[in-house]
Amino acid sequence: MPAKPLPIDAPAPLSPSTRVLLGPGPSDVHPRVLAALGMPLLGHLDPEFVALMDETQGLLRHVFRTENRLTMAVSGTGSAGMEAVVVNLIEPGDKMLVCVNGVFGGRMVDVAERAGAQVTAIERPWGEVFDPQEVRDAVKKVGPKLVGIVHAETSTGAWQPIEEIAKIAHEGGAMIAIDTVTSLAGVPVEIDAWEIDAVYSGTQKCLSCPPGLAPVSFSDRAAQVIADRKSKVQSWYLDMQMIQRYWGSDRFYHHTAPISMNYALREALALVVEEGLEARHARHLKNHRALKAGLNAMGIGYVTAEGHQLPQLNCVRIPEGIDDLAVRKRLLGEWGIEIGGGLGPFKGQAWRIGLMGQGSRPANVTLLLAALETCLRDLGYSVEPGAALAAASEAYGNAAQAVAR
Repeated sequence: MPAKPLPIDAPAPLSPSTRVLLGPGPSDVHPRVLAALGMPLLGHLDPEFVALMDETQGLLRHVFRTENRLTMAVSGTGSAGMEAVVVNLIEPGDKMLVCVNGVFGGRMVDVAERAGAQVTAIERPWGEVFDPQEVRDAVKKVGPKLVGIVHAETSTGAWQPIEEIAKIAHEGGAMIAIDTVTSLAGVPVEIDAWEIDAVYSGTQKCLSCPPGLAPVSFSDRAAQVIADRKSKVQSWYLDMQMIQRYWGSDRFYHHTAPISMNYALREALALVVEEGLEARHARHLKNHRALKAGLNAMGIGYVTAEGHQLPQLNCVRIPEGIDDLAVRKRLLGEWGIEIGGGLGPFKGQAWRIGLMGQGSRPANVTLLLAALETCLRDLGYSVEPGAALAAASEAYGNAAQAVAR
């Protein structure tokens, strides 16, 4: 006799709390994107869905600033995009050079090792970026097939210049792959102009779409490397030789695509195009400058090297004597604001404040500054009342005058 199922009460309808997502991701989602998630499902080979796939590819090419044929959205989060790039370009025994200055450079090392690569990692202290000369020296010494580097390090808020390092990789006979999970649609990403061979991103940061897809793009050179492989790709699910047949004209069945997430990504990309990439980048920068001015007025500085601070991901030092978790719990409990804690050596030492996509708005900047000032004051931290908001207001005024000129 089969066992009887244990009795269980029917759960109440799902009702998540409303949050202001100002952490390292996910970011707030535009109402149009949320509405797209609830649209009727189509089959993954339905002509209407196939047309939507084609449209999404065109929008991704626009946002990546590329004409790469092999551009698509991998079914999975940004880490799936990382793995897709590495396992398709790396065969067992291949040499790979990875630049590590935070969590996600370290993750790339792990993924490459699992793919059988001979990995050489060069490192910078967290919060710093790489100098092209140290990459040149490493490329000459290692002779890698692939160089991997993070454009926007989510764990530190460090913004890595890429163009010269891409040239160095190519001069050394290597391909270059970059992580743009936190940078795409927040700061300039120029895949063709920088001659990037492979790139991956995520939907949940500056695209302001729920997590679940990983935009990727491969240059013609990288696509040929994939076609010429001597061994099967380590991952069946992420094998671009098969996936591209589904996203290409063959429409060969590979897996059942997440239909609703593709609707959401299409709508999120449409919003980026409507706003314009330059305007979107400028918006992120304007709100970053206002936040930075307000934090500085409270005596809070950045852990990231000056001149390399991401506008959309602000990694700042927690003031001496202030309890990290106490502040974040109160922000969440009383104001519904989520910010991120530090990772690795920054755990308990830093906050990560995201102003990404839909979340990059003056209302969120002023709300956070006012709430944070209250939390700090109540914990005995000396802060001049209203100074943070006044500094942010001045920064916004300066930005408006600059536009008027």
